Amino acid sequence: ADYLDNGNNKMAIQQADKLLKKHKDLHCAKVLKAIGLQRTGKQDEAYALAQEVAALEPTDDNSLQALTILYREMHRPELVTKLYEAAVKKVPNSEEYHSHLFMAYARVGEYKKMQQAGMALYKIVPKNPYYFWSVMSLIMQSISAQDENLSKTMFLPLAERMVEKMVKEDKIEAEAEVELYYMILERLEKYKEALDVVRGKLGEKLTSELQSRENKCMAMYKKLHRWPECNALARRLLLKNSDDWQFYITYFDSVFQLIDESWTPPAEEEHSLEGEVHCSIEQAVSFIEDRITEESKSSRPLRGPYLAKLELIRRLRHRGCNDEYKLGDPEELMFQYFKKFGDKPCCFTDLKVFVDLLPPSQYTKFIRQLLDVIPLAAAAENEVALPGDIKALQQHLCVVQLSRLLGIYHAMEKKQKLVVVRELMLRYRHGLEFGKSCLKTELQFSDYYCLLAVHLLLDLWLEGEEAAVWRCLTLLEEGLSHSPSNAQFKLLLIRIYCRLGAFEPVSELYSSLDAKHIQHDTIGYLLTRYAGSLGHYAAASQSCNFALRFFHSNQKDTSEYIIQAYKYGAFEKIPEFIAFRNRLNSSLHFAQVRTERMLLDLLLEANISTSLEESIKSMSLSPEEDDIPWKDLRDNRDLTVLFSWDPKDRDISEEHRKLSLEEETLWLRIRSLTLRLVSGLPTLGHTIQPKNSEKTAENGVSSKIDTIRALLQQLEAAVDSGKKFLEQKIQYPVLGPPPTRMAGFFSNGSCQCQTSLFYLVSDIYELDTNGLEDSAEIQERIGNSFKSLVERLTDLFNKCKGDLIEVRDGTLKTHPNLLENLVFFVETISIALWVSSYCDSVLRPFKSNLQKKKKKKKESSVAMPPVFTHFLDYVTELQTLTSNVIDHIKGLEIILTALKLEELSLKDTLLLQEEKKFTKTVQGKVQSSYHHSVQEIGELLKKRLDTIKKLKI
Repeated sequence: ADYLDNGNNKMAIQQADKLLKKHKDLHCAKVLKAIGLQRTGKQDEAYALAQEVAALEPTDDNSLQALTILYREMHRPELVTKLYEAAVKKVPNSEEYHSHLFMAYARVGEYKKMQQAGMALYKIVPKNPYYFWSVMSLIMQSISAQDENLSKTMFLPLAERMVEKMVKEDKIEAEAEVELYYMILERLEKYKEALDVVRGKLGEKLTSELQSRENKCMAMYKKLHRWPECNALARRLLLKNSDDWQFYITYFDSVFQLIDESWTPPAEEEHSLEGEVHCSIEQAVSFIEDRITEESKSSRPLRGPYLAKLELIRRLRHRGCNDEYKLGDPEELMFQYFKKFGDKPCCFTDLKVFVDLLPPSQYTKFIRQLLDVIPLAAAAENEVALPGDIKALQQHLCVVQLSRLLGIYHAMEKKQKLVVVRELMLRYRHGLEFGKSCLKTELQFSDYYCLLAVHLLLDLWLEGEEAAVWRCLTLLEEGLSHSPSNAQFKLLLIRIYCRLGAFEPVSELYSSLDAKHIQHDTIGYLLTRYAGSLGHYAAASQSCNFALRFFHSNQKDTSEYIIQAYKYGAFEKIPEFIAFRNRLNSSLHFAQVRTERMLLDLLLEANISTSLEESIKSMSLSPEEDDIPWKDLRDNRDLTVLFSWDPKDRDISEEHRKLSLEEETLWLRIRSLTLRLVSGLPTLGHTIQPKNSEKTAENGVSSKIDTIRALLQQLEAAVDSGKKFLEQKIQYPVLGPPPTRMAGFFSNGSCQCQTSLFYLVSDIYELDTNGLEDSAEIQERIGNSFKSLVERLTDLFNKCKGDLIEVRDGTLKTHPNLLENLVFFVETISIALWVSSYCDSVLRPFKSNLQKKKKKKKESSVAMPPVFTHFLDYVTELQTLTSNVIDHIKGLEIILTALKLEELSLKDTLLLQEEKKFTKTVQGKVQSSYHHSVQEIGELLKKRLDTIKKLKI
């Protein structure tokens, strides 16, 4: 066991063998040996050994624990349940084995068996947690039941009765048990009963979370539309803590609900269960004014009351009430707020919500007013006035962010924008003075100046100013050198490098972000969208692996979280864990990465290092199966991960999100169908059958071609939907979701090439079943297909021609679309070769039959059917075309190596010495990345060329 712990598996196996020589039947030694075998990659031997021991139904703790570890490493948790089922039969009173059995069921989600195991445990040892394990398992059955009705009429009422029994017998001990009762009543929509539980004696146990009882009561009052209680409770909680924002929202919601219902308080008795109720605007106004007065006496400044006043103004405006004059002018209030909190980084985000209360004509005046109260000092007459301390810097930054949000920068001319950029960078570099003592992991105080300057330059780039984008990269790299853990710099660099077609610097940037756990799903798209499409195949494999590793381990990890939740009685977390797991399993990104990863593997290996058939088998792919949950696909991408200070009309909208999801789904459908069509090629394997034989239908091959034809129709439909979608010509904001590769796939002709290749498969199959004799028409059709395919592939190649990087008027311009076209060309030619090797497998037997006939008849002139010449010409042309592309790529490599970038950066006199250094780095990175892409594409094409040479019949 020590050897296993230290990772010395071979020694562990040897030691176990020594022990087994002396004691042949030592179960535990056998299992430990099996673990050693499993870890050295001998899975089959390990499994056989383990089953040998399991068949003897061991009951000693060591063997059971060791087998559990082994099965877990094999990802076979279902075997653990069988193990403990047997152990419990032999030792029926063991509390330990029963609880292990319960947890084993929990790992595989067998809720009904969990319920039974929980009750069996409670009978042996009447401890409350065991009883409630059983109750929770009933709730889980109700959650996982497909039939809503069944869960409301059977599982939940049964769970409710079980808890009521404990309540009547006064056996409720822990807070978790009350939580569980509340959860059941809430799911049964018995809100009144749930409220009574929380407000009653049982509710006293709810102590672990702050305001747990109050929050639960509030939730029930809302469900029951009991607005007087909502209002009174919110009012009471705000008197206790006037900085708790959620209760302001509830307070306002309930006041206006009561006004709309014209509710009046009863004359005699209490207003409500929770005390006094406010039901008029006057009361609300004076309540908020009182909070502000109170705040001025408090020891630390509170933001809540001031923002509540703005919130109330906004709501009153929305209702068209003119009572707001009693509350003051929003502009003045925001100005006062800035004076009080302007030096806090949260000041901008607080005010951002309320800027639409300002009339646009007042924007410039408002910004000037704010600037006037910031203590800035200029060294000389014409120089920029700079802040003297961090407080003034924060205030100034807040104003700059607001200027961007109000669209003041957007309205400027190009010249003005460049002046602002220069000023912002000056302020950025000056602000670095204040952060000299910052650690490497801390952000510099002035980082946002640099980001805002980059945003202004991005505006210029989108307006057609090519040099601006290089300046963006330069400034970001400079910023990163001073603030190496600023995630915003890294994310923006990733986006811009990818837009320019340079993937090489991105891998490093992404790994330095150190994305954790769920982030592989929320921001992973930044990496996986571009990796493969820019020709960095090795990096693409790696980035897919990162993501897939997370998704696969999520399955295993979630089971462990659920088990911990049972152990510690955190029952309300269990449904959350299950929902989390489902959300990840139906993640759009997960489906995309799975599909792209398999296509990539085929591209790199099929018919190069292994045959297409073996590759597909090792991925357990089949054309019939579709494992993507189309109906439940969840878009978990975080599309606002990049900071943006853009006004609403330029920012990413709900509409953009919807369109992006639609586009991603359409593209995924096309990719997934392509993958399934390719995986169908080996299933058409050549079976020699007499013509028109009855057997073809039975041996399943004819149904395989039907599958392929059905998939082809689906592909056509998906392509049509894709084309319709693209007709809308959607432009996402520059920092919004990146568009898919679909537009390029259609416009460069890859799509037509790939579809006609799959139609060719259908024709070749027909030739195979009809034989050569009376198939002149099919042969001609195939010949024409070959011809048009070569034309289309040549067209596609022509769309790849041109310089990837060119120098225009002293600036660099990259052409990432040419690179993407090249990548599509490689993929299309690979599919063409897989189809050709299928043609080859069909034509070879025909040819050898013909040669046999020739020998028999001793005739020298048996006419060769035209299809052979067609195929030979086609293969020769494919070979010539691929050689041409390889030559073209060699040419690109030479040009890329010869580009002298140093001269470029020196020409630009606007740049400071400091910036020149970074410009050189940036351009070098882009050049090297393109060089790398071209090399990888060239290498792969050479391997494909070798496969073509083997295709001569």
